[in-house]
Amino acid sequence: MKRMPAHAGSFYPSKKDDLIKSIESSYLHKLGPGMLPNAERERKKESIGYMVPHAGYIYSGPIAAHSYFNISKEGKPKVFIIAGPNHTGLGENASVWKEGIWETPLGEVEVDSEISKLLVSYSKYFTFDEEAHIYEHSVEVQIPFLQYIFKDIKIVPIVIKLQNYEVSLDLANALYRIITENGVDLIYIASSDMNHYEPYDITYKKDEIALKKIESLDTEGLFKVLDENNITMCGPGPVGALIHLSKKLNSKAEILKHATSGDITGEKDWVVGYASARFFKT
Repeated sequence: MKRMPAHAGSFYPSKKDDLIKSIESSYLHKLGPGMLPNAERERKKESIGYMVPHAGYIYSGPIAAHSYFNISKEGKPKVFIIAGPNHTGLGENASVWKEGIWETPLGEVEVDSEISKLLVSYSKYFTFDEEAHIYEHSVEVQIPFLQYIFKDIKIVPIVIKLQNYEVSLDLANALYRIITENGVDLIYIASSDMNHYEPYDITYKKDEIALKKIESLDTEGLFKVLDENNITMCGPGPVGALIHLSKKLNSKAEILKHATSGDITGEKDWVVGYASARFFKT
């Protein structure tokens, strides 16, 4: 099955040339890395995964670019496993796209059906489901950034509705087996924005509380502070899985960039927080 882009023309430009310009402006923005990425030809297996925001490119693109700039320096893995939260309410609680093609204005990418089948077979919660993905943006918006850097990438799209500690651990365990038992070279991308729709100062402080738990690889602590402080981070499930996986692989985390929509637009009464983070082997 082919999935057509649902958010080209809204979250990012629908025309190829305009999309390339939008991606490049994200890298060159004052809040971005400040230079364009240059894909490393030789694979360097340093990072396990990244946390990346998923708003419209004009808002979160410069923050997301920090993760992709780092990815470009490590070369292309066999597969990118991209997990995002379910914003639509459609589909199963934990959904994996089984096989086929995903299309964006930059071309087609193949779903790695071998890896998607392994993931579901190793999981207690995840099932094959397309409905959750059809209108969801959290995975879709990541793909053009990868296409800009690499050619002929393979992906496994995941959308998580039931975001809790158990499901995050289940996904991490499945990924761990895929890496260690099957020897698969992968980079896992956890798609998440931070606190939503509060004044700048409040959002920034709330984000920092959550980011400290993420950087210290404390999954239980992350879910706890989100609840206790009413922090409306939308992708704790995907990020929780990345924290679990990093701990199992004896890795560390670092925050690459943290900002808000207010830093982009100047409107600070009602902002959304964004952060990029890298999880890497020590």
